[in-house]
Amino acid sequence: MGIDFGMSRLGIALSDERQVIAMPCQTLLAEKETKQTAAKIFTLVEELEKVHASDIEEIVVGLPLMLSGRIGAFAEEVIRFVSLLSGLTLIPIQTWDERLTTAQAERSLRETKMSRKKRSKGVDVVSATIILQSYLDHKQLRIYD
Repeated sequence: MGIDFGMSRLGIALSDERQVIAMPCQTLLAEKETKQTAAKIFTLVEELEKVHASDIEEIVVGLPLMLSGRIGAFAEEVIRFVSLLSGLTLIPIQTWDERLTTAQAERSLRETKMSRKKRSKGVDVVSATIILQSYLDHKQLRIYD
């Protein structure tokens, strides 16, 4: 599972069973408190595992580092979210550098000729898909090294 964490919305992506292809899943509204958002994601994980009759083996959360690579205030909030979510589940959770994924997602959506309003609603789930696909590609490359 890939997550693009935001204070307003979270994009969710899932991979196929072989963990090769990332696919958009849904966008969730964030709760006022990060702790409540973590609980909401935990509930979603449980629901998805029931629906798909398979376990989510790993969760990848985009870490919005600054262009310099340093951790800023928003990355600290993501780390807090990961810590809270880790306290709710035994599923391993990784952070993954998500620098420029929102720009890449917006560019991809602009190419579809969607209206600005529709693009703004879809950017989070596309970003989550990009984050997850990047992570899956990295894992595949490590296998072949």
